[in-house]
Amino acid sequence: MSNWIAFIAQTTTPAGPAGPGGGAASPGGSAFFPMALMFGLIAFMLLTMRSQKKREKRERADLFSRLSKNDRVLTVGGVIGTVVSVKENEVLLKVDESTNTKMTFLKSAIQRIVAEDQDLATAQPSKP
Repeated sequence: MSNWIAFIAQTTTPAGPAGPGGGAASPGGSAFFPMALMFGLIAFMLLTMRSQKKREKRERADLFSRLSKNDRVLTVGGVIGTVVSVKENEVLLKVDESTNTKMTFLKSAIQRIVAEDQDLATAQPSKP
């Protein structure tokens, strides 16, 4: 072990002449800029993600407040139905007109309101 320490001590170069400021150049000074840049980038990403989450939360709350009877909606599971009634946390949907089949969903399961003239293929979100 002491042989390695002696070898490392012999292979290291001595400090160079004093820099323009009068003292030796600090080896840690060159690492400050990349660290500060990385910290700034991370802070920017966190703030961006936070504002995006707030916007999405506002949009979901707006969707739930706009739900009303006879709206045609798409659930996260892909079920399309017409709103029969809206309660505090539940939505009753009629999913089949011929058999009068109704299903109860949580409000959080409603993905979007589908317009009557809108094609159902375009109602799917384009998120990967």
